[in-house]
Amino acid sequence: MHSKTLEQKLAILSDAAKYDASCASSGGTRRDSRDGKGIGSTTGSGICHAYAPDGRCISLLKILMTNFCIYDCAYCVNRVSSNVERARFAPEEVVHLTLEFYRRNYIEGLFLSSGIIRSPDDTMADMVRIVRSLRQEHHFRGYIHLKTIPDADPKLIEEAGLYADRLSINVELPTDRAVQDYAPEKSPDRIRKAMADVRLLKEGATERSHTGRRPPKFAPAGQSTQMIVGADGASDATILTSSTRLYSSYKLKRVYYSAFSPIPDATAKLPLVKPPLIREHRLYQADWLMRFYGFDVQEITANRSDGNLDLEIDPKLAWALANRALFPVDVNHAQKEVLLRVPGFGTKTVQRILASRRHRTLRYDDLKRMGANLKNAKPFIHALDWTPRRLTDSHDLRARFAPPPEQLSLF
Repeated sequence: MHSKTLEQKLAILSDAAKYDASCASSGGTRRDSRDGKGIGSTTGSGICHAYAPDGRCISLLKILMTNFCIYDCAYCVNRVSSNVERARFAPEEVVHLTLEFYRRNYIEGLFLSSGIIRSPDDTMADMVRIVRSLRQEHHFRGYIHLKTIPDADPKLIEEAGLYADRLSINVELPTDRAVQDYAPEKSPDRIRKAMADVRLLKEGATERSHTGRRPPKFAPAGQSTQMIVGADGASDATILTSSTRLYSSYKLKRVYYSAFSPIPDATAKLPLVKPPLIREHRLYQADWLMRFYGFDVQEITANRSDGNLDLEIDPKLAWALANRALFPVDVNHAQKEVLLRVPGFGTKTVQRILASRRHRTLRYDDLKRMGANLKNAKPFIHALDWTPRRLTDSHDLRARFAPPPEQLSLF
C-alpha cells in the first residue's frame, strides 16, 4: 500500500475535523510579531480571517492529527469499526502545515484534535510535541485551540495548557447513561476529573507565589467542551440542564452543540433520532439566553410537554408568546431585566435604550436607529408614539413569526 502525500492527508483529515466544533479566539493572550521576534499573531478580540482551499472563510487551520482510533463510539464516523479512509500526520507535518498556511496568509491559528492511536498517552504526547514545537522552536504566536484527551496522563494535559490558548475536553453526550451506552470505553468520571483539573490549573495560574512572581500562563482563553445532541434521544431540557451544570462546575467559556448526523453502520446501535441543524441552532440560542439574558432552563423549555424547543421560532419569542400577560412593556420605564426579555432586543440595544432615555423620551424610530429588531419587538412594547393595541393578544400572532407551510415536492 503506497503512502499518502501530505496533500492527500490534508484532504482527509481536514474533512474529518468538521465534526469537531470550533470556536473564536476571544479571550486569548494578546500577542503579535511586530517586534520581529516571532511569527503569527492573535489579539484579544479575535483572529484574522482566512480561507480554506474550497474558498470558505475560516480563521483556523482545523485538522485532526489522525482519524485512526482505537475506540468504537457508536456516534463517531472515525470509530475503529467504521469503514472510512484513514490517514495520519506526523507531528512535524502538522507544524510544517501550520507555518506554511500562515505564511500564505490563509490562517492565524491552529485547531487540533485527534483520534486515539496506540494509547491516550501516546496520542496526547504527540499533540503536546506539536504545540511545543510551534511555540518554542518556531516562536509561533498565533491562536491555538487543542482538543485534549481526558484519559491521558494529567501531566501531559498540564503541559498542553502552557502552549495552547484554549483547551477543550469533550463530555461527548448529555448524560452519563448515554456515554455508557454509546461510548462504553469512555468514563464520565474521568472526563469530569480532567475538566476539573484544567479549571484548577487555570485558577492556579492567576495566583502569585510567595515571592510575588506570577506562574506561567495556563490556557489563557479557558476551556470549552462539545456535546453531541440527537444521538441518544435526550430532550432539549436535559441537554440545557447538563450544560448549566458544566458552566457552573468548570467555568467553561462555551459548550458547543453538535447535531448528530446518521453515519454508516450506526443506526443499528443508535435510536432513530435525526435532529435537523435547526435544533442545534435553537440550542445555541437558548444557551445564549441563559448566559446573558437571565433565563433559566425551566422557562425556556416549559412551552412543550416533551421538554424540547420550538423549531419554528426562536426561544425568546416562544417564551414571550407563552407569557403575553407580561407584555407590552414601556421602553421608557421598564427595568433592564424586563427589557432583556423583549423579543428583538439584544444586550447592546438594551444598553442603548437605558443610556438614551436618561435624556429623552424614546420614540419608535429611536429604537429602529438603535438596532432593535422591531419586526419581533413591536407587539411587545410601548413607546412614546407607538402602542400595539390588541396586537399583543392577537390569536394569530404566532403565525406572523412562524415560517409559512411548505409544499414538499413528490419528485
